[in-house]
Amino acid sequence: MKKWKTLLALFLVYFIVAVPFRVMGVIPGFTDVRPVALLGPIYAVFFGVPGCWVMAVGNLVMDAVGGSLRWSSIPGFAANFLGPYLIYWLCVRRAKKPFSLRTGRELLKHCWIILLSAALQTVLITPAVAWIYPEVDAGFFALIVMLNDTAFPIVFGIPIMILLQEELGFRPLTKEKEMIV
Repeated sequence: MKKWKTLLALFLVYFIVAVPFRVMGVIPGFTDVRPVALLGPIYAVFFGVPGCWVMAVGNLVMDAVGGSLRWSSIPGFAANFLGPYLIYWLCVRRAKKPFSLRTGRELLKHCWIILLSAALQTVLITPAVAWIYPEVDAGFFALIVMLNDTAFPIVFGIPIMILLQEELGFRPLTKEKEMIV
């Protein structure tokens, strides 16, 4: 039961962060300013695969209620799962030691992982949008996706991760201890 409550709490936080910014469309109907992207690395490292699913389902729900549910929402769903999943895989499953952001080297490594995740998301979503909706400027769209998925996780997500781990006692997942719902 506790794990389901955690999952519901993750969705609640997702929507609290996502909803207010839905009105800040950059390419109306396609992309907007998405501070909710800061949650991807947090959910991946602290909650694992369930956190990745929250990012994907939350994005799909926001597309549906925000009037931007389109065919491109399918690769958007995949990208919003796989981007955080890549972070989870690199920071938890493939990690040789427990996740930490205590040193400059660890911070830099995490920034690179976030950049890699953002690139994966951009590569998954942009071609679909460009192919299905040729009227959308694919280069500008890709830039916005990259900016959303790097700037928010690095500028806001990393300080929150440090706060969660160092001050509030949250423990990142390890290979031995994973959250399964």
